[in-house]
Parts: sequence; structure tokens; C-alpha cells
Amino acid sequence: MKEKRNEHEEQKAEKYMKKALALAKKAAKEGEVPVGAVLVKNGKIISSGRNKREKKKNALHHAEVEAIKKACKKLGSWRLLDCDLYVTLEPCPMCAGAIINARIRKVFFGALDPKAGAVRSKVNLFDLGFNHKPQVDSGILKEECEEILKKFFKKIRKNIAK
Repeated sequence: MKEKRNEHEEQKAEKYMKKALALAKKAAKEGEVPVGAVLVKNGKIISSGRNKREKKKNALHHAEVEAIKKACKKLGSWRLLDCDLYVTLEPCPMCAGAIINARIRKVFFGALDPKAGAVRSKVNLFDLGFNHKPQVDSGILKEECEEILKKFFKKIRKNIAK
């Protein structure tokens, strides 16, 4: 579902999503599910993250959590009130919870996650009456975000079949 954005908003969203896609590509090269995220405050990227679950052997190392953790350290606060998150894949329940708890202002994502998406696909945790409700904008560079995931899982399935 593509949101209505003016040309300036579209360009800004695509600029940051391209940065997140570069991180997703790096994750794929490392054998990780290709998801990348960047956190932006006042028009500047303050942190970024990519999936590192395989490398770290830890289920908590999602791209969004990595970016949130770095931003909190950099800003010296757990409240990321004036920050926007750009992520290539719809956040899962864990990441949606972290976004709520960090008080992130707005989440922009590319591809829907029909199996684990927690802000549009399976459920919308942001609509459940928690103490913070981030805004959501989806479909930014959707095709590119979907394609990197499709290629990654196709390669995985091909390697399993060998």
C-alpha cells in the first residue's frame, strides 16, 4: 500500500530507504536475512543497523533493534521522540515493541512481511492502545525491498536442494 506523499517527501523517503537497502545488501552478503534500517533525526542519519542474528547467534539482533540501540547510546537517551526509522521490511512484533518503547515518531518501511509483520500484515501493534503510537508510511522502494528478499531466499532454497 503506497502512501500519498508529495515529491519532496517521496525523494526524502527514497534517499533514506536506499541507505537501508545498502545495509540489507551487506547483510545478505554476510548470510543474514537482508534487512537494513536507518534512524534519522533532523534530516541526519544518527544510526543504522542490519540483521546480525546469524553472526551474533542471538535472536534479538534485528536491524531495527541494532539501529535503536546505537541511537540511544549516541543520544544518551532511550527516548527517540524526534527520530524516524526507515527499514526495508515491515517490523516484526519484537521490533514494533522496541519502536513503541523508544518513542520513535514515524516508521517508513519498504516491503510487507506477510508472515511476521506487526504494523500492517498480521497485526498492527501501533493501534493497540499502548502509551505511544508511531506513524507509519509503507511501500517506499517496495519492489527493490521485496526483490532483495526474494533473491536471498531463492538462493537459500537452491543451496538446501543441493
